[in-house]
Amino acid sequence: MDAKKRKPTVPWIMMVIVMVFLVLCANFPGCFSAASQQPNKKKSTHPKAAQGFGSSVLFPVTGNVYPLGYYSISLTIGQPPKVFEFDIDTGSDLTWVQCDAPCTGCTKPVDHLYKPAKHIIVSCDHPSCGAVHFPESPRCETPDDQCDFEVDYADHGSVLGVVVTDFFSLRLMNGSLITPHLTFGCAYDLKNPGPYPPPPTAGVLGLGNGKASILSQLQNFDFTRNVVGHCLSGKGGGFLFLGDDLVPSGIDWMPMSADAKHYLSSPAELFFGGKPTGIKDLKVVFDSGSSYTYFSFRVYEAVLDLLRRGLNGKPLDTVQDKALPICWKGTKRFKSVHDVKNYFSTLTLSFTKTRNIKLELQPEAYLIVTEHGNACLGILNGTEAGLDDLDIIGDISLLDKTVIYDNEKQQIGWVSANCDRLPKLDSTHNDVFQQPYATNFGILEENYPAKQASSNSNIREL
Repeated sequence: MDAKKRKPTVPWIMMVIVMVFLVLCANFPGCFSAASQQPNKKKSTHPKAAQGFGSSVLFPVTGNVYPLGYYSISLTIGQPPKVFEFDIDTGSDLTWVQCDAPCTGCTKPVDHLYKPAKHIIVSCDHPSCGAVHFPESPRCETPDDQCDFEVDYADHGSVLGVVVTDFFSLRLMNGSLITPHLTFGCAYDLKNPGPYPPPPTAGVLGLGNGKASILSQLQNFDFTRNVVGHCLSGKGGGFLFLGDDLVPSGIDWMPMSADAKHYLSSPAELFFGGKPTGIKDLKVVFDSGSSYTYFSFRVYEAVLDLLRRGLNGKPLDTVQDKALPICWKGTKRFKSVHDVKNYFSTLTLSFTKTRNIKLELQPEAYLIVTEHGNACLGILNGTEAGLDDLDIIGDISLLDKTVIYDNEKQQIGWVSANCDRLPKLDSTHNDVFQQPYATNFGILEENYPAKQASSNSNIREL
C-alpha cells in the first residue's frame, strides 16, 4: 500500500528534466556547444546548395537577327515585382533599365518605366559605385552624393542615369526562388542619333566580365557560378542561362585574354574557303549585344575582296537594300539563306594560341535574306562604326551554338546545338515577332566615364 504512494524516483525526474531541456534547445540552438553542432542555417529567400552555389537560372529568349536585330529576356524587379524586357549583352557590364525620374528619350510609356524610390539610390562612397566605375574611381563632391553613370555606345548612342539597388526575383533550376538585392542603372536620359531606332526593350542586361555585372553579383552572393551561356536559334528565340549546370559536353574551350574588359579571345588567323588569307592577330570579341559581326577596316576590305572574287561568274548581282550596305540579288527572290549559301565560302577563325580551336563561319553565319528577297552581308566595317581595331563576333555568327563564357576558368567555349527548345523542359519558344526593323544596340565603346558628374551638372538629382 505504501509502495503505491511513494514519490517519483530520481531517474524519472531526470528524464523529465532532459525532455524539457531538449525542447528548450530546439528553440534555442545556442544551448549546445559549438564543438558538437553544425552551424545554424536559418531559412532564407537565398538558398544555397551544399557546394556553396545554389543552381543555375534559365531564361527563354525571344528575338532574332533579322528583322528585329536583338535577343531579349524578361526580368522581374522590385517589390511589388514588375516585369521588364532586357536586351542581352555580353559586351557590357552594367545592367540598366529605363526609369521614370522623369525620363528624356525613353522609348517606353511612363507606366512601363521603372520607378525608383529614394532609399534605393546608391551613394558615391558605396562599394557598388566603385564596382560600376572600376577601374576608375567615382569622383564626387561629397561621399553621400548619388552614384551617377554614363554608357557610351559605338553607334554614338548614350545612356545617362543613377545607380540603384533593388530586389530581382529569380527562379533557380532547383525550384528555389531567390530575391537578391542587385545593383543596376536607372536610366533617365537616352540618346540614339544612329540610323536605326533602338530596340523596344526596357533596358540592357549587362553580362560582361566586370565587377558590376549581374553575373559577378550573383557569384558574390554564392547563388551561381560566374558562368553565362546562350543558345540563339537561327529561327528566332533560344535560351540563356546563368551558372554552370547546363554547360554541355563536347565544348571547344579557348582561353580569354587576361585583364581584358570584354570577352576577348586569343589572337586569331582568318581562313577563306579553307585557305589562309595572310590576315593574322585578329582581336576577336564575343558580343551578344551586336546583331552583326564587325571586322576592322583591313580585315573587312580583305573579306569583301575575297567574297567578290568568289562570286565571279555566279548568277548574282549587287543591289541596294535598306537592310544592310552590301547586298546581292539572284534571278529570283531568295526565300532563305539556304537558297544562296552555295555561292559563298566558309570563313574560319583559327585561334593561334590554342591547338585546333576554330570558329567556322559558314554562309549562314554571315548572310541574311531580307524582306525583298535579297542576300545581304552581315559583316560590317567595325572601324567605321568606331570599334578601332577590334573584331566583333555578333549574334549572326553565334546562331545555333551553345556559347559559354566561363569567368571563373577564364575561358570561352562553344558547340553546335539545337536552340529551339529549352533544355530539360518540354516547351518550345515563340518565334512570332512584331517589330520589322534591325538595330545594333550593344557594341560598347566605353564602359563608364572616368569622371563622376557633379551635382552642378545636368544630371538630375533623384
